[in-house]
Amino acid sequence: MLKGSFPIKEFEGLRTPFYYYDMALLRSTLDTIKDIFRDNPNYRMHYAVKANNNPRILRTIASYGFGADCVSGGEIRAAVDAGFKPSHIVFAGVGKSDEEINLGLDLGIARFNVESAAELLVIDELAGKKGIVAPISLRVNPDIGAHTHANITTGLAENKFGINYEQLPGVLKLTLGLNNVKFLGIHYHIGSQILEMDDFAALCNRANFVTEKIVRAGVDPGDINVGGGLGIDYHHPNHLDIADFKSYFDTFRRFLQTRPGQLVHFELGRSLVAPCGSLISRVLYVKEGTSRKFAIIDGSMTELIRPALYKAYHRVENISSDEPEEIYDVVGPVCESSDVFAKGVSLDKCHRGDFIAIRSAGAYGESMASGYNCHPLPGSFFNE
Repeated sequence: MLKGSFPIKEFEGLRTPFYYYDMALLRSTLDTIKDIFRDNPNYRMHYAVKANNNPRILRTIASYGFGADCVSGGEIRAAVDAGFKPSHIVFAGVGKSDEEINLGLDLGIARFNVESAAELLVIDELAGKKGIVAPISLRVNPDIGAHTHANITTGLAENKFGINYEQLPGVLKLTLGLNNVKFLGIHYHIGSQILEMDDFAALCNRANFVTEKIVRAGVDPGDINVGGGLGIDYHHPNHLDIADFKSYFDTFRRFLQTRPGQLVHFELGRSLVAPCGSLISRVLYVKEGTSRKFAIIDGSMTELIRPALYKAYHRVENISSDEPEEIYDVVGPVCESSDVFAKGVSLDKCHRGDFIAIRSAGAYGESMASGYNCHPLPGSFFNE
């Protein structure tokens, strides 16, 4: 089996499981985006902190001058602590608490992405108490069905996120009549792990339609935030280790109609950090069943919940063995039948103590880790 390159000798003595981060790959990814942005001076990047909030990952991304997309007060604090400027932070989320809104107001963040008329009124009230004007964008639900897992589609009419675009005229009118908020643009997000560029083209077409309606109403449409959602290739991390940013940004250049000087904001997360991370585990036991063979590892759904939550695929590699391949179900120790990383996967022959790498785990691995079954949170290893 073709495998990634890992400093296995340095893993000896480390407590498993742990998250392994290839920082050179992360920097190459960030350099790719920065090169594209040089030719597009009206583009702005806000890293989606929910993908991975490891402080070292955040500091590295902040050092590129990118902003942060946060969905909680905790993420705002983590971003600021890591060096993101408050003036480059946007705050999304369907259920912002008063405490979180006040935090954003006190820090002077760049934007509140407002998801309902009810939230808009609360932000106006809290900003009024402080004698300030809150910068807001209205998150419009474009009713676009992205080709991705149902649990990570966010742009359909029945989703909890955003303002249905049919309701936008009324909410916009309400916004313009309030004294303590300032309308600065429209925000969209249609889902995650999207690989079909036609979905983003459809978003552009809907955004063009919405902008035209706002302009016809005599209102400055402000800037456009198209969210994130670009997926990665989970099947071929050794060949395709950087997402297809060129096709992604080319799609917006081609289909999104912008006005002179209008800024376009992006909120990518997974595509920046997923490829650089792996969950490193050890084989505890090789169990011979009647018709199946199990590689029982010490990593589990508490460190990487995506396979259990979404039936998500992650490439699994035995990085300790070069013996002929055998077929295994790779499972964790948690007392849940869903604690399975792969079924019927071909791996180099496994032995107790072998290192197992579960690839493309840099997004929604560490940030979603839990202490279920009283498992301790794992550590991290950074390879420069």
